[in-house]
Amino acid sequence: MKNIQLLGLVLVIIGSFLPLVHVPVIGNWNYWKVDHYLAIACWIFSGLALLGIVNGIQKLVKTSAVLLIVLFTFTILATKYQAFSYFSFLPFKSWTETLASTVKLKWGWFAEFAGAFILLFFSKASKNNLN
Repeated sequence: MKNIQLLGLVLVIIGSFLPLVHVPVIGNWNYWKVDHYLAIACWIFSGLALLGIVNGIQKLVKTSAVLLIVLFTFTILATKYQAFSYFSFLPFKSWTETLASTVKLKWGWFAEFAGAFILLFFSKASKNNLN
């Protein structure tokens, strides 16, 4: 189980360096370019998951995985909201929606969510045998 969990953790860490958002003219952004604080939070939650994997604390691994999923969902929603509010100065709502839709999510999110779900679903409660 630890190997699969470590694979999920590696996917989350590598996913943070993959392209997550494509902004026209500027190019692809990874987690660090999207927001420094969210990237640091992602790495802290990943560190907690690593601590849980190494020490066999599955509750910590599950909690970290859920926090990562919430963080990723929040980041996607915040990115979309920021794109809409960035173009809010335009006089027509259709123009705002058209220009905001040019900010695209990229394939790096698949690695992020896959790693977090691997951490969540492959963490089983450890049974302590007192015999």
